[in-house]
Amino acid sequence: MTPDRLPRIVRPHRLSEEVGAVLDRRIRSGAFAPGERLPTEARLSEEFEVSRAVVREAIARLKAEGLVESRQGAGAFVARRLGAGVFRMGPGLAEADGALEIFELRLIVEVAAAERAALRRTPQQLEAIGAALARMDVALTCGEDGAMADDDFHCAIAAASGNPLIGRFVAFVSQEYSASRVPTWSAEGVSRGLAGAAQDEHRAVFDAIAAGDVEAAGQAAQRHLLSAAGRLGIVVPTLQVGDLQHVDEEGRDG
Repeated sequence: MTPDRLPRIVRPHRLSEEVGAVLDRRIRSGAFAPGERLPTEARLSEEFEVSRAVVREAIARLKAEGLVESRQGAGAFVARRLGAGVFRMGPGLAEADGALEIFELRLIVEVAAAERAALRRTPQQLEAIGAALARMDVALTCGEDGAMADDDFHCAIAAASGNPLIGRFVAFVSQEYSASRVPTWSAEGVSRGLAGAAQDEHRAVFDAIAAGDVEAAGQAAQRHLLSAAGRLGIVVPTLQVGDLQHVDEEGRDG
């Protein structure tokens, strides 16, 4: 029996996020050029019909994204290298498009990580993956929250890929999509069988990695991520050869 699907939790946008999103689009579109000074807080406050505090918070967000930089006594300027050294996912699971993009990114990175882990994992790394799996088993048995162990499981696989950049990347961004695991491990998710289904998928990934089966590890990781998305009502299209040919033809036409 297929476990019931849980709705995604959507949080309301703040005014500062809306203002920041508009400025973000203007910067990325070139309406504000790299190095150009942004309008003053007073002017932006008037344009958006919000308080200067809202504008200030929006600018702070853009600074955190690496899109804006401050110059002492001169104001805020568009960064000359947009987003340099910064990676964030934005609204993510709060919006359908953002959730789809997150799962597509996870498919690209984590399937490859699982394949490499099957080939390269050390006994200690395999033990770390298995320990996280065991913690999720305990959480299921005791009715506890296994979301953190779920995070650790995926991070341990990335670390076992043998590529430190993959490990660091997954560890860095996992906090951005860890919310996708909360509905699965909630009391309702456990009672509906979501956590049990996810754990079966986790075990398939672990078994393939332990067996050193590269192809099976990649396939199991892909099945798990597609199923995890499905439990949140997200349909992730898988890329086919025809899709790649279509993209290539569009590029040549352009």
